[in-house]
Amino acid sequence: MSIMKNILSIVLLFVAISAGAQETYTNAEMVSEDLSGTARYIGMGGAMEALGADISTIGTNPAGIGMFRRSTVALSASVLSQTDAGSYRYGDATKTSFDQAGFVWSTRLRHNRYFNIGFNFKKARNFNNVTSVAGALGGASQNKNAYMNLMDAGSLYGNTVSQLDALYYETFTHGSNGNLYYNDGTKFTHDFSAEGYVGEYDVNISGNVSNRIYLGITFGFNDVNYRSHSSYSENLVNADNASIGSVTVNDHRTIDGTGFNVKAGIIFFPIEDSAFRVGLSIATPTWYDLTSCSWTSLDNNTSVSGDATDRGVEEYGEYDYRVYTPWKFGVSLGHTIGTTLAIGASYEYANYSSMSNRIIGDYDYDYSYYGNSVKDYEMNEHTQRTLKGVSTLKLGVEFKATKDLAVRAGYNFVSAMYRGDGYRDCTVNSLGTYYSSRSDYTNWKATNRITLGAGYTIGHFGIDIAYQYNVTSGTYYPFMSSEATYTYGDGTQETVYNYVDGVKVKNKRNQFTATLSYKF
Repeated sequence: MSIMKNILSIVLLFVAISAGAQETYTNAEMVSEDLSGTARYIGMGGAMEALGADISTIGTNPAGIGMFRRSTVALSASVLSQTDAGSYRYGDATKTSFDQAGFVWSTRLRHNRYFNIGFNFKKARNFNNVTSVAGALGGASQNKNAYMNLMDAGSLYGNTVSQLDALYYETFTHGSNGNLYYNDGTKFTHDFSAEGYVGEYDVNISGNVSNRIYLGITFGFNDVNYRSHSSYSENLVNADNASIGSVTVNDHRTIDGTGFNVKAGIIFFPIEDSAFRVGLSIATPTWYDLTSCSWTSLDNNTSVSGDATDRGVEEYGEYDYRVYTPWKFGVSLGHTIGTTLAIGASYEYANYSSMSNRIIGDYDYDYSYYGNSVKDYEMNEHTQRTLKGVSTLKLGVEFKATKDLAVRAGYNFVSAMYRGDGYRDCTVNSLGTYYSSRSDYTNWKATNRITLGAGYTIGHFGIDIAYQYNVTSGTYYPFMSSEATYTYGDGTQETVYNYVDGVKVKNKRNQFTATLSYKF
């Protein structure tokens, strides 16, 4: 059987399976969280899990809702602006956003016990982003990457052919004589934009056992709305190092779905007659059920036509999959001094290397029936060697300058989710690889957030504002680096090298949030 027949057999095999699974880097983007909520919560860096009595704690330490003594409603909106954003026709670096809406209904029982019910919506993740990256390729190229994947897949025991590889096969790398070819690259440009959000709808039941112990549980329902647009171009040369033009891959993807989780927490005062308190919290995984759709085209603007009569070919992919996020654990401390000063500190941990990718459908790769869904073991192994545990540290302080005026400051640190040597592995034998339509990836480092805020009360009304500066740096790669040696039909051998250097990138965001609240 020829290599071309084997490649086509692999493609037909995966097309016949309607199930799907996602890829590590895309999943990590979906499950990352912003510092969001009310302006008071943001202004204190999110360090309110032990202090409580803010509606945003409904999703971090549910016991915080149990500390409300008056029924309250709150609404929040923000303006998000990306500093040094790229220029791309699909993106907008500055956008307004409706970020939060919720209420707490507080009922006093006998003996100073309270029973509270709360509901809150917030945007746990705002995907708005515009990025432009350019760099030298030094002979490496995306089409060479596709060539190597197609060559390795030809044995039927190699790696998976992706949608992107199939596009190159149809328009560029597949010659009219049936052979595969590649061209070296000199430089690339990549424009990318994303929009949408992950909405979190939380329902809470909470209260106190005594004036020293507060308990709460929250049921969370998530709504994923993700839209991205990408245009990747690279300039190519022939064997004589003469320019032959460029190729451009345009990709448009949507991800929609829902998720569910449960969070529980406790706040207790360990020292009698002291305002010092400790908070503990735990959150189950968020069990996501998602659908991804992509439209990907390759425009061949070179003097190489391959075997395609249409130099611009489009691939469409749609599939369902599941992702289960890791468990999350939190501990927090809080203290108040009279009615003038509040200090909070929180720590959370989640091990994202344990995130589970799951396949939905009736059959596995070997056509064995397995029912509803199973783990995608190959992609999970890739996740384990790409992601790691994440620690989140929150520090905040609030000072009451007057009875009605408060000023706030906070710091929020999130350690890196990605390992420095991680990469988007296009050779993983997974349906998530097959449905992949992009080869780029970014290993983001730690996130640092600095916050400031103020609040003013007028009778039953409260007005709060907050400013958040968010910065994250990372290293961008247009595709994975690799090398392989091939033996051709005439007995000759060739070692193909495809190594590309990373490009340093930064994501800087400024966010202004305002919250209007009313206490009954």
